[in-house]
Amino acid sequence: MSTHLYLLRHGQTEWSESGRHTGRTDIELTPEGEQQARRAGATLARLRGTDQAPALVLTSPRQRATRTAALAGLEVSGTTEDLAEWDYGDYEGITTPQIRERVPGWTVWTHPMPNGETHAEVQERARKVLGDVRRILPGGDVVLVGHGHFSRVLIAAWLGLAPDQGVHFGLDPAGTCQLGDERGDPQVRRLNVPAWEV
Repeated sequence: MSTHLYLLRHGQTEWSESGRHTGRTDIELTPEGEQQARRAGATLARLRGTDQAPALVLTSPRQRATRTAALAGLEVSGTTEDLAEWDYGDYEGITTPQIRERVPGWTVWTHPMPNGETHAEVQERARKVLGDVRRILPGGDVVLVGHGHFSRVLIAAWLGLAPDQGVHFGLDPAGTCQLGDERGDPQVRRLNVPAWEV
């Protein structure tokens, strides 16, 4: 039986709802985000299609991720800063339109983050996580609970793409992705599956 890597983005927060970049800030889920997290657990169970526990469940240490994992009914193996969101530096807590008032055309995918992480640094974290995941996957599914931009870089890294290619993979709050392979070639099996109503 083939095993898969599942990525679960945390549920809605006040900042994700308003479009504010949320990296280091440890913000809690909204009540809607908590409901999304519960429904995401059902989504993940349906996608996995087995009662066997995942071989590994890791989360970002931010409470929006750990709380999402708990509400989704996951038994967390551990937390790691390697799954933390992109460090936005000076752009922490502000929106893209606000940044573009100073830097026309700015996006996280095309421009630097002053006093934050570079694209290469985020990619290196993603590659490190995937190195660990690939060692575990032969023994069972792996679930990573984290954040939007970092998870999109991680999907790109899974496919062997540059970090800026993460722009092509949407991931909404409490969305789930299933990554696998076809005869050794990495693939995205399901992308941004919404938290179903249950």
